[in-house]
Amino acid sequence: MRGALAALATLAALAATVASAAGQDTIRVAVVDGVRVAELRGGDIEIVDLGPGASGAWRASVVRAVVVNGAVEIDGRRAPAFRLRSEGPIRLNGREYPAPLDIVRSGEGLAVVNEVPLEDYVVGVLRAEANEKWPLEMLRAQAVVARTYAAHHRNIAAGKPFHILASTAHQQYAGRVPAASPIWGAVGETAGQVLLWEGEVFPAFYHTESGGYTEDPRMVFAARNMPALKPVRCEFSAGSPHFYWSLDLRLAELTDILRRNDVNVGGIAAIEISERTPSLRAAVVTVQGARSSARVRGNDFRRMIGYDTLKSTLFAVAVDGEWARFSGRGYGHGVGMCQWGAKGMAEQGYTARKILEFFYPGTTLGSLPLGARLAQ
Repeated sequence: MRGALAALATLAALAATVASAAGQDTIRVAVVDGVRVAELRGGDIEIVDLGPGASGAWRASVVRAVVVNGAVEIDGRRAPAFRLRSEGPIRLNGREYPAPLDIVRSGEGLAVVNEVPLEDYVVGVLRAEANEKWPLEMLRAQAVVARTYAAHHRNIAAGKPFHILASTAHQQYAGRVPAASPIWGAVGETAGQVLLWEGEVFPAFYHTESGGYTEDPRMVFAARNMPALKPVRCEFSAGSPHFYWSLDLRLAELTDILRRNDVNVGGIAAIEISERTPSLRAAVVTVQGARSSARVRGNDFRRMIGYDTLKSTLFAVAVDGEWARFSGRGYGHGVGMCQWGAKGMAEQGYTARKILEFFYPGTTLGSLPLGARLAQ
């Protein structure tokens, strides 16, 4: 009981930290989550025990955190959470992050959480999600979208140990970005700007390539209060390397993939698109096998095969001998801003505001309260 109370006390302290982070216009980003071991390096890292009855702070250049008996352990000391501070960046998995970083329990493993000013976080997102050599107006539009998405997640994750994941599940995040990067200018020039739907920030999704048509978010995501963004025809991304693609999968391999995902129809004999969305994406895929047939949601079918393998649900498919041959367009879920389309629009002279109006019809541009200056 004492251990449970201690853990609750630490979680309460972390919740207060999260609330404070939002109030100070910072955001808490899980740069890794659910891992059993994390090794961080820096020049002179101060390690602070965040547990009740904390044993004080000590310093190290290498910090190896592991999960032991339900607690985080560093250098033989155990606590529900630790905070790492440093004057310089802290390295993890080949990337540098500004301090502080918290190491907390998450599920059966641990998470490493970077607390950073929101605007600096947006810089790190653009570094990971966009090409800094692309036109400045595209980068400005991307900054507004990334900030909106982050602000939404910060709102809905109040009281949790972190607000957002640094992964394709939410947004990728590159950590510390060199001061010479033009991304700093794109973010600084749009500081605080967000998109609003009916006066509120919302999950402003975006994707790599639309294949010519964006998608209604309600056709892809089941979240409540999802904005009814109107799909648009995008003619600005035809030069993208992802506009057209093809994929050949052996039927035996596809049969095994589906079986591992509890769709066990036997050897596949035929595949057809039974239903399509208004943007012509596969809403339902029917797979006919030697033993039975199954109807699979198009988004689930793509997830089973792999998001990077089956690039989108905007595809046609035919069985040819021992092969399933896919031909498709686009890369990603198709909701919101098409990044290649935004690039094409910027190259044709469209401003960031016009790009946002095009991909998010019905939204308005608003502002968050401005916090600290960009750190660079």
